[in-house]
Formats: sequence, structure tokens, C-alpha cells
Amino acid sequence: MARGYRPVVRDQVFLLPPDMREWLSEDHLVWFVLEIVDQLDRSALHAWHPHLGAGRAAYDPDMLLALLIYAYCQGVRSSRQIERLCGTDVAFRVLCAQDSPDHTTIARFRAEAGEAFTDLFAQVLMIAAQAGLGRFGTVAIDGTKIAANASVDANRGQEWLARRAVGIVAEAEGRDAVEDAAAAQTGKDDRSDRVGVKVGDRTRRAERIRAAAEEVAAQQHRRARADEEHEEAALARRRRSENGQPVVGRIPNGPHRLAEARAHLAREIAAHQAKLDRYAALIAAGKKPMGRPPVPMDDSTRVQRARRVVGNAEAAAEDSASEDGRRVSSAKRLPNMVANTTDPTSRIMPTRKGYLQGYNAHVAVTGDQLIVAVHLGQSTNDQHCFPPMMRTAQQVAARLHTRTGNACHVIGTVLADAGYDSDANLTVAGPDRLIALGKGRDQTRTAAAEPVHGPPPADASPREANRHRLRTPEGRTLYKRRGATVEPGIGNLKKILDRFLRRGLANATGELHLAATAFNLLKIHRAAQAT
Repeated sequence: MARGYRPVVRDQVFLLPPDMREWLSEDHLVWFVLEIVDQLDRSALHAWHPHLGAGRAAYDPDMLLALLIYAYCQGVRSSRQIERLCGTDVAFRVLCAQDSPDHTTIARFRAEAGEAFTDLFAQVLMIAAQAGLGRFGTVAIDGTKIAANASVDANRGQEWLARRAVGIVAEAEGRDAVEDAAAAQTGKDDRSDRVGVKVGDRTRRAERIRAAAEEVAAQQHRRARADEEHEEAALARRRRSENGQPVVGRIPNGPHRLAEARAHLAREIAAHQAKLDRYAALIAAGKKPMGRPPVPMDDSTRVQRARRVVGNAEAAAEDSASEDGRRVSSAKRLPNMVANTTDPTSRIMPTRKGYLQGYNAHVAVTGDQLIVAVHLGQSTNDQHCFPPMMRTAQQVAARLHTRTGNACHVIGTVLADAGYDSDANLTVAGPDRLIALGKGRDQTRTAAAEPVHGPPPADASPREANRHRLRTPEGRTLYKRRGATVEPGIGNLKKILDRFLRRGLANATGELHLAATAFNLLKIHRAAQAT
């Protein structure tokens, strides 16, 4: 055992190598990020700096891009934290060449380069393909909710926004009147104490309130249009049912529900009565009918079900009437439409742990967990995002296959959970797909209790064919790869980006592409180290 301690000499002169290239090992992520940035097309970033006029020299956009990418790879997104690390962390000091930018410069660069991050994401995908990554045999699509840079308590309704908007206009008019009066007294309109709008209104709260009011108005317009379409579709269903035409699907709630239910009951009674009359006519003619005789009218299961539908519709009609005679059905009552005054484009998103103010992010991940497509939406429903995500993944695979000629860069099967289950998603043009029909445990139980083999029947509908494939051993094995493909990808992506810093749908989309770029760079770096 040693008899003493290692010396602690804090006044020792600088002992690090004078060459920064010797500060980090050759396989460090920093050198890899710098090499990748050198291969990218950064012309759009340099176009912002015309190098004209007076003032100090600007920071190199290449350095800021590498600094930002490496920071996101480490899960560091705060511009102030990046600034601090540039003075305390060796890797960050190497990246900025010991010329640390302040947090304002980093934040401004991230804001200005938001649109370029989408193109950089595509370029990194091409580099990944050339490195042999991107196994498109199975592509899994899934969504996750990511919090916005806003509080759920900052949501306001139309009345509050209208009052604030009127108050802001009145306040602005009052200030203009005072300034105009002062200018008239002095004879000068350009006073030294006047501050520009962008300087005086640092939080731009008035602008956000106006944007939130416009968002609520847009929601009301969309809701009104949706109600009109719903009313037209319900009326058309009712008329088809009253004309004796078959109608598929559950009767929608609304003022036409009871009338359509009664028309459906009348059609079932007439159809069954026709069977009884036809059977009685054959007996009267002395003929022997084939098959079982029709059951009495009251014993018909179709008539019984139609009567239950009418009873439920009558009960719903009674419950929807208020004490003063107005309809107040909870199914028809419009929800409160609100907008967030901090980030008007964000939405209240339901999650397993409650509600958050944020966005719905969708990712498409290959078999080797490479993110090939991302999409940021405002809707809590995932179904409408499946076709654009599938098309984007298909386009990416085609571009990579054209460049590399690798057979792995051809989509085999697209996998998705029950959140994307719809007839439209099963029939839309595109590659082969397998979409869950319900919860995993229910699907596994059904496949075990009712197993099938071979391809689906030739006359099966897309939904029936999808259900048949999920019950085959091959389909079950293939679908199991969905969770092992996309779930770890989403988990690792949220280690990089668990909350947006930029506000607005377009800005958050750019930040999501930056995080996905960092995610893919880490995959390429680990793959390079493994070889």
C-alpha cells in the first residue's frame, strides 16, 4: 500500500499538449462530427454572412453547426449550458477552438439555421447509406408526444383573447396619441426617447396573443366546417335508409339518429316479413320449401337488434333535451376551443401520464434503427400521418438505392401499431404493410386461439387480409420486430430531445430534424467503431 497521497499542485504550469489535436483520442466523437460537417453542403449557412460592412468578424457557421450537433449528441440543448461547456469541457473547447461563442450567438444561429436542418438531415442519411446503414427490409412507424416550450396553464379561450387583443389595440392607440401630442408640441417626430417596437417589446406578448386569437378563430372555422360535413353526411345516410337502401356502419349521433334508426327497423321488418310471406305462399301452393322455415318476427335477431338501436336512439333523444327544452347532449356539446399564448401552434396532448402542451412527433425507423423520416403534427390522432410518413420513407429508400445500389435500400414491409389502423391506410398505394388491429395482448391471444396458415384468401378485403396475416406465424414474427425497431429509437431520440426549445410548428420541426440528425450521426459513429 502506498505511504502517501498523489500531489495536488494547482499552480502547475500548463501541461496539456500545445496541439489541440492531441487533447482527445483519435476515435472521439468530436473528430467524427467535424469530419461529417466538412462533407456536408453548408452553402445555405454561409449565405447569411455577406462579409460586408463594419463590425467584428462573425463566428464561422461551420464551427457553430458542429458545436450544435455535438451538443445535441450529448443531450445538451440549452445555449447557456453550451456556452459554459465551451469553457470547461475539453471536447467543447476543441470544437470552438477556444473561441467560445456566447449563448445569444448560439441561440440566434439555431433560429436562423432552422430551415437548413431539414436538408442537413437528408445529407446525413446519404452518408449513413454509403457507410452501409439503412436496412429497409422492415420500416416501423410510430409517434410520440414531445412537450413544447410552453405551459399548459397558458391556454386561453376566445373571450379572454378577444379582451386582451382589444386592450392591446387601445393601449397602442393611447401611446400613439401621447407621442403624437408630444411631437406636435416639440415640432419633431423623431425623439431620442422613442424605442423601436422590436426593442421595447422583448417578449412579443402582443404578437403571440394576436396569433392565439387567430388560432382560435381558425379552430372555430374548422369545427364549423366539420359540423356542416357531419350534418350533410348524416342527412344523406338517413335519406338512403328511408329509401330502403342498405347503410353500412354505426348510426352517428345527432338529430337524424332516431329517424334513421326507425327507418332501419322498418327495413328489417319489411325484409323479414317478405321471407314469411314467401314461405307462406310456397306452403299454400303445396310446395315443399327448402331449408329451415323463417323464425317468427319477434324472434328474428336482426329485428331484435334494430329495435334495440331504436330504443337507444329514443333514450339518447330524451337525455339530450334540457329542462328548458334545448338540446344539451354531451356528445354534441362543442368542447372549449383554446390557444396557448406562449406557443399558439402547440396543442394539449393526452399521454399515459396525463396531458402536456406540445406536438405529436412521428418517426420512421429502419431495421437497424436509423431514422429515415420525421414529421411533426398538431393532431392527437395518428391515422392521417401514416400515408405521408410511408411515402417519405419510400422516397428516401429510392434515393439511397439509386446512389448505392444496395439491395437493403428497398422497403420490404412497413409496420405500425393500432393507432394507424384504418381502411384508408390499408388501401393507400405504397409498399407492403402490416398494421395492428388492437392491443398487443389481444392480438397475441387471437393469433394463439385462432391460428391460420398460408396467404390470405384471394377474395379477402384489405382488412381481412391484414387480419389473416397477423394470425399466421410468419405475420406474428414479422410484427414483433416493430416494437424492437421503433420503440428503442424513440426512447433514444427523446434522450436528445425531450422538450422543444424553439416555439412555433416550423421552428420545432427544424429542431426535430436537428435532433434526428444527431441521432443518426451517433449510429454512424458507433457502426464505424464496431468495424
